[in-house]
Amino acid sequence: MPPRPPSPVPDFIYGTAWKEDRTAALTDLALRMGFRAIDTANQRRHYFEEGVGQGLAAAYRAGVVTRDDLFLQTKFTYQPGQDHRLPYDPAASLSIQVAQSMASSLDHLATDHVDSYVLHGPSSNHDWTDADAEVWEAMRRERDAGHTRLLGVSNVSLRHLQQMAAAGTELPAFVQNRCYARLGWDRAVRQFCREHKIMYQGFSLLTANQEVLQHPLIASLAARANTTPAQIVFSFARSIGILRLTGTTNAQHMKQDLASRDVKLPPEAVQVIESAAG
Repeated sequence: MPPRPPSPVPDFIYGTAWKEDRTAALTDLALRMGFRAIDTANQRRHYFEEGVGQGLAAAYRAGVVTRDDLFLQTKFTYQPGQDHRLPYDPAASLSIQVAQSMASSLDHLATDHVDSYVLHGPSSNHDWTDADAEVWEAMRRERDAGHTRLLGVSNVSLRHLQQMAAAGTELPAFVQNRCYARLGWDRAVRQFCREHKIMYQGFSLLTANQEVLQHPLIASLAARANTTPAQIVFSFARSIGILRLTGTTNAQHMKQDLASRDVKLPPEAVQVIESAAG
């Protein structure tokens, strides 16, 4: 089957990690509040992917959205990142594990394809390994079979990406990292992504950066624009090319997060926030 054409990529993604038995209700709520992109993973330790599918089904039944309206992203997670509830046979080869995890995800989400399939972190903190190369090739086969439109890698360093490039490996469409202001909002990785036309997804933009939310500059900008500090951070992130994730469980915050699309920061404010943070 030829690869599916890339679907429109959203500018905001709702993240479903750590929601447990609230996953279905919060997925449904996020869609009702206006989100059209959902991030999950077939990693029962931190995600309840089947609950995401239940939330999608509720939204479909209510006529809130159709599958074609949505961007669904899930992940393959190595066994060390899992608990005992594995979505694959641990004795199988990594390639087979990828195929089994994808089949399980499609069943959980009641769809014949996801829009983005992400490697949930390389096998080593230091290097892009032979195991990663095997998994990546298996993920490419899932794409070629029509089970996903795009591929990504999360929790990666600049070194990982440089090693992928040096090996002549097809680079990901997405990089998804926790984004720390004190590290320049992952500046080196974002620069690599810009140079190679990779879309950078940033998560924990608020929870990892509480000091930024309390910064006098952020407070001043929020007061001037009649917005919240969180909306300033999300507006800033968009301005520097970050595809933003949020995992809020609060309906009002969901609305506010999406409304940050309309918050415009002057270029000088963007520069000050980026340079002041790290």
